[in-house]
Amino acid sequence: MELLPKDSLETIRNADKIVFLTGAGISNESGIPTFRGEGGLWKNFRAEDLATPSAFQKDPNLVWEWYDWRREICQKAKPNPGHLTIAKWQKKMKSVSLITQNVDGLHPRAGSHSLIELHGNIFRARCTKCSEKFHLVNDGFDHSGLKYCKHCESLLRPDIVWFGEEYDQTLLTKSWELCKQSQVVFVVGTSANVSVPANLAHTAIRNGAIGIEINPDETNLTPSMKHHFDGKSGEVLPQIWKEVFPNESLE
Repeated sequence: MELLPKDSLETIRNADKIVFLTGAGISNESGIPTFRGEGGLWKNFRAEDLATPSAFQKDPNLVWEWYDWRREICQKAKPNPGHLTIAKWQKKMKSVSLITQNVDGLHPRAGSHSLIELHGNIFRARCTKCSEKFHLVNDGFDHSGLKYCKHCESLLRPDIVWFGEEYDQTLLTKSWELCKQSQVVFVVGTSANVSVPANLAHTAIRNGAIGIEINPDETNLTPSMKHHFDGKSGEVLPQIWKEVFPNESLE
């Protein structure tokens, strides 16, 4: 049974620009828990209690302990067929862009490029004084506890957009432009409760793109989508690939 009708398949095949917007759902399929909401407690702390500038200022050791624990979970996880299908799509078509809310690093490990990480990356840190950035593993900061800048010796913080902080305006502007120019937007595993990713999807659709949502649950975006698939992205995306490119293997 085919998922997409012929007109949508033709739109995807002929699209000059395609955007994938991904959220926590795609990584949940790789075993990474959702750190917000039900079941998201760590030592009786909620994510909203720890992922803030004030929490870091009050107890940076505690915040780093939480991120070190999360980073270890992310490091053990592996990209699933959803991540790998998007990466394969990007290798086939230069015009396929990826904007993610996820910080777990699974998309780059799957081989994705043209990647915008709206909320940062849990494997990076930046200096609280000089803003120099470091890769925690490659640059030798993958130890537990506080970490200090190799240039000015000031305290490092996770390179994450925390609650109450603004997005990187350069990344945000690029995201808006990509969505405005797209003919197809895939919304994968995002609850659409975060306003900026939801607004990006709406921007694409207002500018003529067809929306394809993959999420086990309906969201605030579902009424605006041309297609909604209530399955796992690791199952639905490979099936869509086979329909769009019937003669090409994902291997």
